[in-house]
Amino acid sequence: MSVYIQPSVILVDKFKKMRFFRNESETEEVMSESSTPSTPTSPAPEPYEIKTITNADSDALLGHLRKFFFKDEPLNVAVQLIEYENSTCPELERYSLKSIKEGTSLMAVTNTNHVIGVCLNGTITSTISNEAETEEDDCENVKFSKVRSFLNYCGKEGTKAIAQRYPDVEKIMFVKIISTDTAWRGKGIAKELMDRTRKIGRERGYGLIRVDCSSYFSARAVARLGFECVYELKYKDYIENGQPIFQTEHPHLSFTVYVQKM
Repeated sequence: MSVYIQPSVILVDKFKKMRFFRNESETEEVMSESSTPSTPTSPAPEPYEIKTITNADSDALLGHLRKFFFKDEPLNVAVQLIEYENSTCPELERYSLKSIKEGTSLMAVTNTNHVIGVCLNGTITSTISNEAETEEDDCENVKFSKVRSFLNYCGKEGTKAIAQRYPDVEKIMFVKIISTDTAWRGKGIAKELMDRTRKIGRERGYGLIRVDCSSYFSARAVARLGFECVYELKYKDYIENGQPIFQTEHPHLSFTVYVQKM
């Protein structure tokens, strides 16, 4: 396969000014990787806690992601990775579970054991962007292989951009996936998950927190939380045989990498 990257790949050279949400609802509205933003709603209707995800939570975690993340993520939608309501992608699910072993991934759970939000985190360095790009095994799922190859490429380019901007930072907290139950969006769940992730990063000596955004809404959210965009690739410029590989839905026009100093 010959993939051509047009020269409009953007390495962002200017620091973005901090912008803050007017309230928690606006933050939550765009924090989850979905095709459309949610409508801000009332405060949380029942108590919940933020807990570290363990292997014992795998089934509950996947249940949440299947319902609220996998089917709406822009790249998955573009390649029709999840073809119908109850279909699954084992390769994507295995990829999602890999972060659990590090003990830094979080989930929000109600008193009735309902998972209302998740934040999958991992550790990367200035020379390795994420574990996806180190996987060299053949993938039989052609659709997932396209997504993974794209993430590998952007992961490496994002790492180069970070190394140029922050040459002294070695240890980075990587937010792989953040997702919220549709019924709980607008209630501050995603913001609290991000705040707790940042706290873990500081306690463990990470220099940066990094978020790779395939969604317009997630990119807008982290920008408003004070994150700096260091890399952007427009989907129309990732081309195979003269045609863009990903025909994403509006307003998802590009893949971006955001970072914030701890």
